[in-house]
Amino acid sequence: MTDLEQQVFTQVRAIIANEEQVIGRRGILIPLKKAILAEGDIRNVIDIISSDPALAAHMLMRSNSAQASGVINPKTRSLKEALVRLGQVNIYRYAFTFYLQERLDELPQPYKKLVQGYWKLTEDIATDAVDSLADMEGVEVDADEVQTLALFSVFGQIIALTAFAYLNANAEQSFPLSVIKSLIDNQQQTLTIESFEALDLDQDLRQEFMIAHNLRQTRNSNSPGLILRRVLSMRGLLMNPL
Repeated sequence: MTDLEQQVFTQVRAIIANEEQVIGRRGILIPLKKAILAEGDIRNVIDIISSDPALAAHMLMRSNSAQASGVINPKTRSLKEALVRLGQVNIYRYAFTFYLQERLDELPQPYKKLVQGYWKLTEDIATDAVDSLADMEGVEVDADEVQTLALFSVFGQIIALTAFAYLNANAEQSFPLSVIKSLIDNQQQTLTIESFEALDLDQDLRQEFMIAHNLRQTRNSNSPGLILRRVLSMRGLLMNPL
C-alpha cells in the first residue's frame, strides 16, 4: 500500500465509523431498531414505518418482490400483512437499505453514478438469488432473507465509495478515484467487516454474508448464504473464489 493509499484508507475508515454521516436519516431507523429489539407489539413497528409513507410503500413493494418468482403466495396487500410476514429482522434490513439508497442519491457526481452502478448490481443479484429458489426442491429458505442478504452483496464497496465522496468533499485537494479503486480491490474484506460493525447490522446478516462470499463454511443446507454464494460465484464476485 502506498503512503497516499494508507492516508486515504485511514480517513475512509474514520468516516465509516461515523454512522450518521454514512447512512443519513436516522429518525426512523433508531426508534425502529429499539422497537424491534424490545420485541414488543408489532403495532409499534407498523406505526413507526407508517410515519414515513415512502418507506411504507417500499416495504410493501419489497414484501411482494419475491412473489413474482412464485416463491411466496399469495400477494400481500396491506402494510400490516406485509410486516407480519416479513419478520422483524427483514423489516430492519429493508428499512436500512431504503435509507441507504436515499443517501446515495444525494452524493455528488461522479460518485453518485458509480455508487448507483453498485446499487443496480445488488438489485440484479437479489433478483437472481430469489429466482433461483423457485428451481430448488427440498430447500426451505426464506425468500426475504435471501433478498435482504443479497442487497448487501457489495456493501463494503458502496460504503467505502460513499465515505470517499465525503472525504473529497471536505479535502483541500481531491484524491484521485484510482486510490479508492485500489483500496476497494485490495481491502474489500476489511472495509466490509468494518462497515457492518460501524452500522451495527445484525449478526445473522454478517454471518450469512461471510458464508455467501465463501469466507465461512456451513453445514446448514438451508443457509441463505449458500443460495447467494452460487449467484456471486457465477458473477465472479466472491471475495474468496471457489
